Amino acid sequence: MSKADIEPSVTPDLEDPKFGLNSSSERLNSRAAMIGFAAILLIEYLTGKGFLAWLGLM
Repeated sequence: MSKADIEPSVTPDLEDPKFGLNSSSERLNSRAAMIGFAAILLIEYLTGKGFLAWLGLM
């Protein structure tokens, strides 16, 4: 029997990291981006100006 054939008897129970690239942070980032994009569309619809013009940058 080689070392490659040996299976571990216990699988470690690891929790997701709180920082860095993990599924939770990626999900939060994508939701924030969707909310921001919808807010920009709403501003442009309600004011009749583009977002940069509304900010006074154009």
